[in-house]
This record gives sequence, structure tokens and C-alpha cells, in this order.
Amino acid sequence: MKSLLIRLGSTVLALWLATLLIPGIAVDSDSTVETVVTLILVSVIFGVVNAVLQPIIKTVGCGFYLLTLGLIALVVNGLLFLLTGWIAGQAGLPFEVDGFWPTAVLGALFVGVVTWILGVVLDRD
Repeated sequence: MKSLLIRLGSTVLALWLATLLIPGIAVDSDSTVETVVTLILVSVIFGVVNAVLQPIIKTVGCGFYLLTLGLIALVVNGLLFLLTGWIAGQAGLPFEVDGFWPTAVLGALFVGVVTWILGVVLDRD
């Protein structure tokens, strides 16, 4: 349970930093509480999307991963981040991702790197 909470917290922090640093990723809320709740829910959506779809995509697209030496992962992660923004919008959450290139790709890359660094620092295992 501790590992899950650390992962969720690090993803929330990474998403919050992404909204501050990357143009095109935004949380349009009026209060701090609404922003925090939105980021928590978007983190859960992001985790579910990655947990469900990424293994399927990696299995089906194994040849593309080999052919591009793994660079297709940037495209896949960007599309999954864009999908997360779309699902959040459909759920009525004030979270926006303004397009695939460069917003979703940079957002996915940034969130991935920040959560990895926080995971190493906080030793979630």
C-alpha cells in the first residue's frame, strides 16, 4: 500500500510540475482543493491507462520497438498521455492537453522522468 501511495503522490507532483512548465498542459480550476483533487484523479486515470494499454501495445508492436530501437515508445507514451487528457475531459475534469506534438510527448516524457527520479529518491519498493 505504501508503494502505491508513493507512486500516486509522485505522479501527482509530476503532473503538477508539468502543468507549470509545459505550455499546453493545464488544470483550469478555481481553487487549490479542486486542483489537487483533479491532479489526483488524473494520476489515477494515467496509471490505469498505462497499466492496461501499455503492455498490450508493447506486445502487439514489438517489431516496431525493435525496428526503431525503442524510439516508438515516445510516440506511444505521448498518445497514452493524450488519451489520459481526453478521458479526463470526458469525465468533466478541468485537465487539458492541447495536442500530440510537442505537448503530449513532452508531458509524457517529463512525467515519466520525474516519477522515476522520485521513485529512486523515495525508494518506493
